[in-house]
Amino acid sequence: MIARHPTKTGRTFRVTFRIPSESVVDAERVVVVGDFNDWDPASHPLVERRNGTWSVTLSIPAGRSYRFRYLVDGERWLTDPEADRHLPNRFGSFDGALDL
Repeated sequence: MIARHPTKTGRTFRVTFRIPSESVVDAERVVVVGDFNDWDPASHPLVERRNGTWSVTLSIPAGRSYRFRYLVDGERWLTDPEADRHLPNRFGSFDGALDL
């Protein structure tokens, strides 16, 4: 699930990336990577919540589309099924797209 809310200035969005527990069973680390953080797996780890979901909220500049994916335990890639679009990538899979 992706929730987004524009800030008062309209220049950025507060975006919450959330993954249900059943998508990352037994995961130790989940991160969101994409154009907004130069695909850096150290930038934005998700936090496991009491209900088992994993989430993180970021401020992301408005006015463009961003590709992103989730990386689980440094080796398994997940594409968010609720992304605005799904775009093929050069690795033969799909990235999610977030339109802000």
